[in-house]
Amino acid sequence: MTTRLKLAVWKFASCDGCQLQILDCEDELLVLAEVVDIAYFKEATRHEDPGPYDLSLVEGSITTAHDAERIRQVRAQSRILVTIGACATSGGIQALKNFDDVAVYKSIVYATPAYVSSLATSTPIADHVTVDYAIPGCPIDKTMLLRFLSALLAGRKPDIPTHTACVACKHSGVACLMVRGIPCMGPVTRAGCDALCPKFARGCFGCFGPSETANVDALIAQWREMGVDEATIMRAFHTFQAWAPPFRQVGDVVKSQTSPSRGASQGQGRQGHD
Repeated sequence: MTTRLKLAVWKFASCDGCQLQILDCEDELLVLAEVVDIAYFKEATRHEDPGPYDLSLVEGSITTAHDAERIRQVRAQSRILVTIGACATSGGIQALKNFDDVAVYKSIVYATPAYVSSLATSTPIADHVTVDYAIPGCPIDKTMLLRFLSALLAGRKPDIPTHTACVACKHSGVACLMVRGIPCMGPVTRAGCDALCPKFARGCFGCFGPSETANVDALIAQWREMGVDEATIMRAFHTFQAWAPPFRQVGDVVKSQTSPSRGASQGQGRQGHD
């Protein structure tokens, strides 16, 4: 009798969106359950089997000292550890706090800031433990996840796209939005969503993070020629994947170049991501 692969799904600081994508697999999840023992998945069941686990899927970033310790425990009992989604792979939208003073935010938002236990940063799982594979997205694409799991179960090396979203547009027959004067992150963003936003004439928002050879300098230069102001450029890079290099460095550079007078003079620029 063949031993079933033991799977665990873990949550750290996140919105649960990537775990919901797993549940959204529905029929495919039933098939997966026939060949995989879902030993730990709090989003789906209270049932819990102790480790070690053959495969751990980890959603969420590290934002507390407690979670920094907990991820080391997860790593210790996982043969293969896979991060899923922007939070786990790059720190997520909560990594915006990395650019400012968290203590200031705590004093403004909370009546008793001393009760809030939080690190000064939100960091990806790979900053704390060794990660075997990373599946990008905000949220992840369930088809990509299923292909990844199928490859692992078949003993093949999983194929995770590293090319740009522009390739997906070409495959889908979507005319280039940049040519039509619409700012788009597609040229520097990893493929994975099947060009969802461009199909509806919306510029890519960079949900899947930077592609393998992202030329962000060229994209910024092109956006400026299109009339996009500096503040809008900075916001475009400071979203779901704000802490992912090279998006992180670009955001800092643009922010340092932005002054109140310059922003006011260019405030009528195209606001493609507002």
